[in-house]
Formats: sequence, structure tokens, C-alpha cells
Amino acid sequence: MASAYDTARHFIGTWPSNAKRRFCILLTLAFTGFGILPLAGCTSMAIGAGATAGVAAFQERGFEGAVSDTAITAEIWQKFLAQDESLFLNIEIEVVEGEVLLAGEVKSATDELEAVKLTWQVGGVRSVLNEISVGEGASFMDNANDLLITTRIKTALMFDTDVFAINYSIETVKGTVHLMGIAQDDLERNRVIAHARDTSYVRRVVSHIRLKNDANRQGT
Repeated sequence: MASAYDTARHFIGTWPSNAKRRFCILLTLAFTGFGILPLAGCTSMAIGAGATAGVAAFQERGFEGAVSDTAITAEIWQKFLAQDESLFLNIEIEVVEGEVLLAGEVKSATDELEAVKLTWQVGGVRSVLNEISVGEGASFMDNANDLLITTRIKTALMFDTDVFAINYSIETVKGTVHLMGIAQDDLERNRVIAHARDTSYVRRVVSHIRLKNDANRQGT
């Protein structure tokens, strides 16, 4: 008879890679405080989140802001997973200074409203940017293409010396690129948007980028 451990590994093995990484990060955050090792493979998959701690202090939102946003993201993931696995699998989340972006496709308007409702239940959420649509969801090829687009944009930003790439988050859903972050000025914001628009296979670019001196930013 398979153990609960083996069953869990098989269960998450059916999920797409982005969902596996979310789940592993949740496990790592939950178990580390109790001295318990997460499922095999989760530690390496969660390294990406931990590695960002080294650069968080240099982001415009600061180290405390980055930690707060990560905690908000994790709690939203937890609520989605507890409520409906499809919400966890099909909705991407980005949080910058308490502003939450929800992007993805769900099966019904009811699911969309439930996702927004659950997000507002999390402490520290200042606003919710609802970019969820109702549809059949992304296919394997959609996910692969979206990952390629996101990777190309991130790479372009990293090699642009006129852009502080660490201040930006990118989510791509069926070719639609969602940009979040804090720009030093209009010039930098426009450069980031241009990089996204110039990337192959991008259908649309939606910018939620704020300026550094935006009076609506948290703490400004």
C-alpha cells in the first residue's frame, strides 16, 4: 500500500510546473519553522523564492515590503488550494506593496468572484487587480509558450542597463503579458513596456507599473 508521502508526491506530480513550485514553496514555508523537511525535490524548487531575499533590500519596496508581499501571496495560494484546486492551478498571483494582481482563466464567473473574495480576506491586501477571464483554461502548449515569453522579457530587462529589473514582476497568460513593479520614471516604465511588446508571440501587454514617486504607493 502506498504511503501518504508517496500519494502526495504522485498527486502533485500531475500538476503543471508552476503549480508544483507554488505548492513546494508553501510546504517549505510551513515546515521549516517546525524543523520538518518538505517533500523530496521541493527544496530545490523553492530556492528561487529564497534567493530573492538577497536582492530584496535593493528593491524599491524594500526588504520588509518584499517579505510582506511574499506572505500575502502565500496566504492567497493557501486559500485557493483549500477552496478549490482549480483556483490554485489556473490563477497567477503577483503582489507589489499590497497590490494584488490576479491573472488567468477559470471555468465560471462564480470561480472568478470567489477568487477575488478570497483575496480580499487576506490581511495586508490594499487593492486587487482582477485580470481573470472565464474560459477553458490554458493548454500545455499555452503554458510552455507563456513561460518562454516571460523568460525572454525577464532576460531583456536584466540586460538593459537603464532598467532596474529587480523591481518588476511579469506574468503571462495565453500571450497576454501583465507587468507589475515600480519604475524610477516614465522613461524606464516605457522601456519595460517596449521590451514586452517587442517579444515574439506576445498578443497584448497590460501594464500595472507604478512610478517611484506615485503618491498612491504604500508608505509614500
